[in-house]
Amino acid sequence: MEMPLHPSAIDIALRLFLTVVAGALIGINREAGGHSAGFRTTVLAALAASLAMILANAMLEVGGKTPVSFATMDPMRLPLGILTGMGFIGGGAILKHGNTISGVTTAATLWAVTVVGLCFGSGNLVLGCVGTGLILLTLIGFKWVDVRVARKRRAHVVIAGTRDAPTLSQFYDTLRTAGYRANFLGESDAGNNRRRLTFEVLWEQTEIDGKPPALLDVLAKTYDLQSFEMVAEGLR
Repeated sequence: MEMPLHPSAIDIALRLFLTVVAGALIGINREAGGHSAGFRTTVLAALAASLAMILANAMLEVGGKTPVSFATMDPMRLPLGILTGMGFIGGGAILKHGNTISGVTTAATLWAVTVVGLCFGSGNLVLGCVGTGLILLTLIGFKWVDVRVARKRRAHVVIAGTRDAPTLSQFYDTLRTAGYRANFLGESDAGNNRRRLTFEVLWEQTEIDGKPPALLDVLAKTYDLQSFEMVAEGLR
């Protein structure tokens, strides 16, 4: 569907209605997940893009021209500016906490819903509907796959013992037998002829498996476990 030269009030109303519906459907998914950019944010992003395209449509000089006679369309710079501005909003949705980076999917969703708004605003209703469906498929359907992919996990473990036990080789053997890998990070004095040993332990676990790692049971039964700190990783 081409952008009409003279969109009617009904045509503009239909574009805006479909824009709100698309933004609302995607926003409900993000709101339910407790993400920073939720229902109203996605609707506003989509509406801003749609209104920009409608404005670009209205600004076109159409006098004496046919739909195929446009060599250049300077008003098209307006929606391109909208996408640039959305980059700043998306950047604000990305947060970094230590080793954890979150909000990347939220930023990508805002960018995608903006493009959907541009589709509806330009009159490409079929493309906008298809885009909305694909975005929802990605956010909802692909989530099923995402949470079942085994990811690398890390934890910092501190155990205490006498100067002679446990030895590093004993600790490594215990973890290797249980299916874990470990890296020695350091040693500190615990007083009374005791020491603290710090390790980085690595293993793989799916996101859907919300149970505490079995590593806790292995360590608690065998050693004087002082601390167990998960090191979060990954992009969301």
